[in-house]
Amino acid sequence: MRALLAAVFRKEMTDHLRDRRSILSVVGGALVGPLVFGVMFTVVASWNRQDKPVELPVVGRAHAPSLMAYMERTGVKLSEAPADYESLIQAGTLDAVLIVSEDYGKDFAAGHSAKVQLVVDNSRTKSRASIRRIQAILGQYSGTLGTQRLLARGVSPELAAPVRVEEVDLATPERLAASILNMIPLFLVIACFMGGLNVAIDTMAGERERGSLEPLLLNPVQRGTLVVGKWLATTTFACTMVVGVTAVFVLVAKRVPLQDLGVKVSLDAATAVGMMVAVLPLALLASAVQMLVATFARSYKEAQTYLQLLMMLPMVPGMVLALSPIQSKTWMYGVPVLGQELLVSELMRGEPLGVLPFVLGTVSCVVFTVVPLAVTARMLGDERIVFGRS
Repeated sequence: MRALLAAVFRKEMTDHLRDRRSILSVVGGALVGPLVFGVMFTVVASWNRQDKPVELPVVGRAHAPSLMAYMERTGVKLSEAPADYESLIQAGTLDAVLIVSEDYGKDFAAGHSAKVQLVVDNSRTKSRASIRRIQAILGQYSGTLGTQRLLARGVSPELAAPVRVEEVDLATPERLAASILNMIPLFLVIACFMGGLNVAIDTMAGERERGSLEPLLLNPVQRGTLVVGKWLATTTFACTMVVGVTAVFVLVAKRVPLQDLGVKVSLDAATAVGMMVAVLPLALLASAVQMLVATFARSYKEAQTYLQLLMMLPMVPGMVLALSPIQSKTWMYGVPVLGQELLVSELMRGEPLGVLPFVLGTVSCVVFTVVPLAVTARMLGDERIVFGRS
């Protein structure tokens, strides 16, 4: 039994290690997600760098000399605004333009509220960091002047602010990082489905299309042993991709300047191992389900179509958790896909999990894996599946 199982496994591994498509799907899939993550967050971090000088074109600089001097002292580079500044802001060439009205000096001298306009395009994500910094500087200047005016009239500034709110943030750096890096659990779960995708298609639908499944079944090997051997080869590729994606994510996360986003990432070796232990059981179930679906298909292309639709399954809970995080319950860890994504999220947040969530996630995946494997083995006894290629 074991010898036959090992023979089937070696045969499948040998066939697919020679297949460049299978190798490229694992290597490419392990690199694409982390590289996209690294490039995207590097760009976003560059937009939010606090040491990046803020350039602000101004209309009517001469009307507010004290304001201009204050902004220059805070590091803002002022310049004359071009005549077509509105079109340049809409095109993304300029982040913002400050307009000082002609009555600014008159209102300021009279002790009234002096009016300025900050022209922005809030649909531009790239400009938001600069806009927030400009608004903060203008707010600081306004608050300083208000305090000085009250003191000049012998009024305590505290009378203008009877309630002072101090925010106490209990979020740890790991929790802040996890809220921003909520795509990593989704990528790891998708890796379970992508790693063995081509292997599952070729080992079932491919052999059925080529007509090589019939002579394979003529060998003195039980159908269950044959299915398990093919499943082990598919799972090996899926697990390899999960390990590769995790390793590359850890390397990329250490090199992306996430500190510019105000978060601190500490994906150490223990966290990385925990993430792999959490996700790898799902590779068992994903491979079994993919083989079952590929057995129904009569051709390689038909199996690709079905399994591409199956790829939508891990995206549903991943998008829900990314857009609207939920409070995890113990039973959720026993739900395949959802449990794995919750486990990775909690590990990244630095939450103490214990052994039970990992046990629930592993046991549920193993139990659910048996069902598609048994159905696949039974289907290989059906002549319509074995001989039907049209």
